Amino acid sequence: MVSNKDIIRATYEASPEQKGQRLQAALAPDASWTEAAGFPYAGTYVGFDAIAAGVFRRLATEWEGYDAKVHTYLEDGDTVAAFGVYSGTYRATGKAMTATFAHLYRFKDGKIATMEQIVDSGMVLRALT
Repeated sequence: MVSNKDIIRATYEASPEQKGQRLQAALAPDASWTEAAGFPYAGTYVGFDAIAAGVFRRLATEWEGYDAKVHTYLEDGDTVAAFGVYSGTYRATGKAMTATFAHLYRFKDGKIATMEQIVDSGMVLRALT
């Protein structure tokens, strides 16, 4: 049986194309995805199409080499936390950044129901200016 932690791990540890496919398969249709206040893509997006348009397509087009590298996964029942480091270079300024993050996922009926981002937004924002 695949654990919730394994599902989350699979969305980070794959090729870019596979990551999107795996995330879409793991999300509940009405999944809520919250990017932290102060982050360039701050807000709550509901459903895969909104999440992809509001977050992932922007990351893919606005950043060079953007990556979210997880170093620790923790699971407690229907909750999984992923801790790691973002890195990339903002195309418009040519400035690189690294920023620590935590992602908190909650599952319902075997699907990701919510994700909440905690991030050192200051490090990201410095690359934008």
